[in-house]
Amino acid sequence: MDQIKSQISSIDPLAQEPEAEINGEEALARMLTGPRVFSDTVPAGVISLQDRRKRKVRIAGALLLGAAAVTAGVLVAANFGPVSSTPAPAVTVTTPEPTPTPSMSATPSASASVTPSSAPTPVTPTQPAPAIVPTVAPTPTPTAPPVAALQKFTFPDGHISFNYPSGWTVRTEQGPYLSEETKAASQGATILDSAGDKVAFVSSGFYGDGTAGRVDRTVLDRAVVPGIRDMSDQQVEFGFFSNKIQFIPYDGPAYEGMPSARSGPSDDPPIYAMDIRLSSELEPGITSSGTNLIRMPNGFMNAYVVFDPDKQPTFATPEAAKAWMGSTQYSQLKALLLSVSYK
Repeated sequence: MDQIKSQISSIDPLAQEPEAEINGEEALARMLTGPRVFSDTVPAGVISLQDRRKRKVRIAGALLLGAAAVTAGVLVAANFGPVSSTPAPAVTVTTPEPTPTPSMSATPSASASVTPSSAPTPVTPTQPAPAIVPTVAPTPTPTAPPVAALQKFTFPDGHISFNYPSGWTVRTEQGPYLSEETKAASQGATILDSAGDKVAFVSSGFYGDGTAGRVDRTVLDRAVVPGIRDMSDQQVEFGFFSNKIQFIPYDGPAYEGMPSARSGPSDDPPIYAMDIRLSSELEPGITSSGTNLIRMPNGFMNAYVVFDPDKQPTFATPEAAKAWMGSTQYSQLKALLLSVSYK
């Protein structure tokens, strides 16, 4: 048995045992004098040379497969980051170096491991250039014409009063009366502007009279006068308007200047008026010209702007009248009429 073992060990190129020195004479004596025992079976615990070679080949293959698995795991781990619900930024992909093939030796080299590449560098998106917005000059807001400081005028009896601009003047005069008892209460106040021109008139304690006709009225501006209510508690308004005289149908005999069958507007230019009157007498359209007399406890009153009677029409066109409404003078006269009050 020892002879067979020695022979096998001597021919095994992979044996790890140190080779013992062979004594030729001793070996020859054993072969000639020892018992000759032959068997076709291998004792237990003895591995044949062929089996050893197969086992070492299998071990080398297993080691090779393990090294390949480790290398693949490292590459996969390097290319897959942690799972996140937020989309990852765009990255620059670098082609990895070729993976070295492990040696076929039984013991794998430690240098076969692959070092993962550095973390991917996010690509910063280029920000779009801001849009150029043209600068638009702000539209100037129209401002109301300046109104001068006001003064207050009150009639001698203390009932009617109004405000007027500083620099203007008020000139009083005797108003019409029916008897000596009513004479003192009837007063008129003429308002002159800073140039001395007559621009408005206000009366207090007058008696009522006047006539009316048929007109086509165009109202350009109107507003309630808060300080005045007539004897029947009707509302009073400020108004700026034009009246176009209308012919009154006439069925009687014709006479010079009044044809019996004529109707519709006259050929005369419109008459412009600016005053305070009952709201019922400031309706637009075909209506009575009405009156600006307002009945108060101390008699009738009226207040109106004085237009030049020699200038007809007062405004050349309706557009010219509307343009005047934007002037300082218009604002001053409107404020004067709206300030009229009674106590």
